[in-house]
Order: sequence, then C-alpha cells, then structure tokens
Amino acid sequence: MDTRANSPTAAPTAPSPRNDAYAGLRNLHQLIQLRWIAAAGQLLTIQATHHSLGMKIPVEPMLAIVGAMAFFNLACLLRWHTRQAVHEVELFIGLLVDVAALTAQLYLSGGISNPFVFLYLLQIAVGAMLLRGGYIGSIVAIASACVAFLATSSLPLPLAPNLQDGLSSPYVLGLLVCFLLNAVLVVVFITRINTNLRRRDARLAAARQRAAEEEHIVRMGLLASGAAHELGTPLATLAVILGDWKHMPAVMRDTSLKEDIAEMEAQVQRCKSIVSGILLSAGETRGEHSSQTTAREFLDHLVREWRATRNVGTFVYDNLIIDDAAMVADTTFEQMVFNVLDNARDASPHWVQLHASRDADVLCITITDRGPGFDAHVLSQLGQPYQSTKGKPGGGLGLFLSMNVARTLGGSLRAENLQSGGARVTITLSMNELSMPETVTEVPHGH
Repeated sequence: MDTRANSPTAAPTAPSPRNDAYAGLRNLHQLIQLRWIAAAGQLLTIQATHHSLGMKIPVEPMLAIVGAMAFFNLACLLRWHTRQAVHEVELFIGLLVDVAALTAQLYLSGGISNPFVFLYLLQIAVGAMLLRGGYIGSIVAIASACVAFLATSSLPLPLAPNLQDGLSSPYVLGLLVCFLLNAVLVVVFITRINTNLRRRDARLAAARQRAAEEEHIVRMGLLASGAAHELGTPLATLAVILGDWKHMPAVMRDTSLKEDIAEMEAQVQRCKSIVSGILLSAGETRGEHSSQTTAREFLDHLVREWRATRNVGTFVYDNLIIDDAAMVADTTFEQMVFNVLDNARDASPHWVQLHASRDADVLCITITDRGPGFDAHVLSQLGQPYQSTKGKPGGGLGLFLSMNVARTLGGSLRAENLQSGGARVTITLSMNELSMPETVTEVPHGH
C-alpha cells in the first residue's frame, strides 16, 4: 500500500518561472523519498500478512508491483538529477502511477474489504496539496472510480471484518494502522507546508523590499539628476563673478581677499565636478566611460581625494593588498566608500581608519571609528532608508545607498559596534564584478 507523504511548496502570488521550477523540483524530490517509504511499507505489509498472519495472498504479483514502483522511482530520481524545471503534469502522472499501484495491490488483497482502502484519502490529500485546477478534480474522480471498481472486482482476502473482537481482530488492527498512517502523514504535510509557506513569504518579502529599495533609488537618482541640472547655471554664474572679483584692483591689493576668492573658486569648481559626476552617473551604463586601474591604485587615489577634501584629526590608512588585480574605476564604488568614510568622520572627527585587503576574489574594506557607535535600532534596520541618529532631514541615506551599491557589485556591507568603543563597517566585494568589461580597451591609469 502507498503510504508516502509530500510537502509541496505553494506557489507565490505572482509565480515566476524560477519559483515554479524550484517548487516542482522540491515536490518531485519529496515524492521520490516518500515513494521509497511506501515501497518499504508494502514489503513489510506483505511479509506480515503472508507469514505472520498466515493469509493466502498472491505474493509474487504483489512483489512485482513493488518492484515496478521501485523501477519507476529510479527513473524519477534520474529525472530529478537533471535539475530541469518540473511541470505540474509530471507530478500529476506520478500521482496517477501511485494510485494505480495502490489499486493493483488492493485488487490482489481483498479490494474494498481491505482496511487500507482508506489510503485513497491520502492520495487525494497529496493531490490537493500538489496540484491546481483541473488536476485536483481529476485525481478525485480517478480515485473514486478505482474505489468503485474495487467494490465490484477484486481477489478475495480471508479477512473477516469482525469489529466486535476489538484489537484482537486483524481487520480492526488494519483499520487502526491505516488511520495512524493517514493522521501522521497529514500532520507531516501540514507542518512542511507551513514551513514552505514561511520560506516563500520570506522570499517574497525580501523581493518586495528589494523592489521598493530599487524604486526609491531610482526616484532619488532622478531627483539628484534634476538638481544637478538646476545647479549648473548658478554655479557657472558664481564662477564668472569670482573671476571678475579676482581682477578688481581692491581685491588684487588685499592678499587675504585674494586667498579667500581662490578658496571660493576651488570650492565652486569642486561643486561643479560633483554635479558633473552626478550627471555622468545618471546618463551612462557601467563600463562605457570607465577607466581601468588596479584595486590598490584605486584605493590609494580614493584615499588621497578624501583626505584632500575632508578635515579629520587622524586618518589611518592600511592598504594590505599584495596580490593586486585589475578593476574598473567605478564612480558608484568610490561614492559608496566616501559615504561610509563621511559617516565615520561625523561620528569620530578625530580618528578614522580604513583597512583594505584581498582574499582570492574578494576585496575587503574595513572602516573603523572611535565614535559612540550605532544605536541598536539602526543596526537592526541596517540598510533601510532614513535610519539615522543625526537628526538631519533626509539623513540615513548614506548606508542605505552604500548597501545597495555593494549588493549590486556582488558584495555586502556589514556594520557592528566594537566592545572597546566605536564602530566598524566592513564592505566585501567580488573582484569579478569589479573587473573591466571586455569592451573597454583604454590604457591603464590611476583613476
């Protein structure tokens, strides 16, 4: 008798081909495992009925059915190892084979008078959990037709339904075993289904969160691009005015004013460079205008630029990349590291450390500060927008954007508080994602 169970993976609200393939493979694997259990259970039942109870049953045909089930299961196992998508019709055919095997075994052992006839309910339950639409109705109709067939045609089983004898009656014992099988396997079904549903819901929630974050990033990118366009004109106007001031006689005679105007021109030029970078990032795909460098040179250049434009008491830079490798000088990568460094400087204006190393194909950048550390709620919602303790409007976007950039580059960003005080942010990136596309043939340079 077929005593297997299965734990189907319910389809998501909007199932994708990948989710369907995963669910089908998982369901097929469960069917294979539980079909082996069914075959073993049938062997034990035949053994107990024929030898222990001394009943005359056609052992050889029944063993042949078990052998056919085993052969079919081996074929299913080979199918599963191909790792190709399993369609619902394949699961339906597998269940039909199981219903046919159960019907054949019951036909040889008393038909509807066999207490294990109630295992058809288990077959229907499996079908309801695995299949959808017309397949479920087909399983119910076929199982009902098989029961009707067994009610009129079967080989006799010398087993009297003497219910009055209680547990001393083999028929009552058979009913009890059948009930326990149905109950236990249904519980297994429900437990595994709930587990699969929780996993599915977690995957769907993560996918929705990722989609929301990407939509948020797109909106911010459009806003930044529009702001950059709007800032271009006033910055150009300021540059012209400062150029005129610089040649005024009063300014030329005052050294202090000349230095102030020179500093203002430098800052305006820096703002124009930032605006140009925003527009470039918004209008190009990665690699179209990227330059080739190496991981060590890229970080050296990044640190020099950050030091030149930020005020920090002590900045410790440890570049321990020995086995250097070619990579793309990516603007988003640079801005990601700048964001983390700026956060560290805001928390610890007197001391910041950047440690870089490479292990095989993984680039690891660790930024440490001696500030108050992250609040517990910020760590628990790391990477969510507007999670900040600075109290500034729009704050908390730095780590949010940095985490999404790291994820886009095949890596991750992790933050933690140190027992000795301060905080540490670890960025890990895949060197394969940072490698130069084949279409770029520029001569290597620093940045």
